[in-house]
Amino acid sequence: MGSDLAVRPGARAVRRAAGAGRKRLDDDRRDELLGKLQGMVLAEGFAGLTVDMLATRLQCSKSTLYALSSNRHHLVATALKRFFHDAAEQVEQEVAAVADPAQQIAVYLAAVGRQMRRMSAACYDDMLDNDTTREIYTVNSLAATSRVRRMIHAGVESGDFRAVHAEFVSQAVGLLIDGIHSRELLASTGLSSGDAFIELSDLVLGAVSKTPR
Repeated sequence: MGSDLAVRPGARAVRRAAGAGRKRLDDDRRDELLGKLQGMVLAEGFAGLTVDMLATRLQCSKSTLYALSSNRHHLVATALKRFFHDAAEQVEQEVAAVADPAQQIAVYLAAVGRQMRRMSAACYDDMLDNDTTREIYTVNSLAATSRVRRMIHAGVESGDFRAVHAEFVSQAVGLLIDGIHSRELLASTGLSSGDAFIELSDLVLGAVSKTPR
């Protein structure tokens, strides 16, 4: 997750403009409800949720929810976009605090792993089983692969990394991220997506570091 990873909604772009006759919410109320919705979706998944259930759990009216988005599918997509957007900002803050290029990659992937650990297995499965939310995750995964590729190429070109074939290592990382995305690696290893990204960070650091590990 990098600054280009999330499906960036901007500060308020995740919020669809309320149509004529639709209830309007102020920014604080929107943020409060989206935060609670995001927490619910991440913890429990969303395949079985209905608008009635959400209204009851969030202690608001259905018209209030429709002021956030037009239907249940859009509500869930909005919550997940917000999650990836916020996670991307947190990951980049952690990377910015590290000077060593190899450690930056390791920190980046480990930070992605920690963010993904916030997502339950139920949410992860629901996300990949739904066309709209799977696309959100796919865009984020591709951006993560691109981010790591650029970091590897830059490190090899600057001499900070040992002489490795940068594109080969980058493509290998991309294949592993694809394996996490498709659940193939998760099924065969028993790892969660978050744990898999943390293992990947150690693997990449070992591949590019000049210091034997």
